Amino acid sequence: MIAENNGPAAETGGSTEYINHHLQHLQVSVGDSQFMTLNVDTLFFTAVLSVLFVATFVLTARRATSGVPGKFQAFVEIIVGFVDGLVRETFHGRSKLIAPLSITIFLLVFLMNFLDMLPVDLLPWAWANGYIAAGHDPAHAYLRAVPTADLNTTFGLSIAVFLLIQVFGISHKGVGGFTKEIFTAPFHAEGTLMKILLAPANLLLRLIEEGVRPLSLSLRLFGNMYAGELIFVLIALMTLNSSLLHVSTYAMGIMQFISGFAWTAFHVLIITLQAFIFMMLTIVYLSMSAESH
Repeated sequence: MIAENNGPAAETGGSTEYINHHLQHLQVSVGDSQFMTLNVDTLFFTAVLSVLFVATFVLTARRATSGVPGKFQAFVEIIVGFVDGLVRETFHGRSKLIAPLSITIFLLVFLMNFLDMLPVDLLPWAWANGYIAAGHDPAHAYLRAVPTADLNTTFGLSIAVFLLIQVFGISHKGVGGFTKEIFTAPFHAEGTLMKILLAPANLLLRLIEEGVRPLSLSLRLFGNMYAGELIFVLIALMTLNSSLLHVSTYAMGIMQFISGFAWTAFHVLIITLQAFIFMMLTIVYLSMSAESH
């Protein structure tokens, strides 16, 4: 959602500075030679949302009753039942992990995405005021609140899913069956010589297939959330550094409100759909890894 343009970048620069400021992470370098750079804002909001998610579900589970459930318990049971039904229809193997994993992925990704619904200047404005109170320059008060608009987050999630795919494949087929399938599928052949000749092609296709999965998961989620965040910033630019004494300010303000409301309503669908797609693809990939060709 949009908000009044009262961030530090709005006060010190134009449109380019405003956009760059909103797309810059709060970073900390690790090591004397800058071996690693951490996006502190991404780590912070991911940790807060993870703790919130776990605490909420643990508290709900402990307070759950077998009688008439409360409103929140009923809401949680609807989500759990919905995801469990999808898992039963999609995943054909046996695993007690797949349903809780799917619920965790869906809700955690949704919560990360949902931070994009906050007014675009709200958290940066509060962070800049904290910088001022601490005696620092607010122009360097960088903050991005949406973890899934950071490619590091989406790649981290997709790599975790990629590792689970390999674990599921080995646990369901054994090390021997898992290794054999790499060199014998998708092209099957009779005879030892033909199997040896087709093994390099099967291996190459398997490497491509496994490599595409984390790429598709991470880039799809990142692209949608980054684009959504950028559009909110562009909508906020409509009244950047506007004068209250000019008539055009009120005309642009009306357009800004309509555009912001329309994009917010549409973006609610996007953030929910992206969380659902990430969850469903994870279930499908795990199901494929558990099945034999």
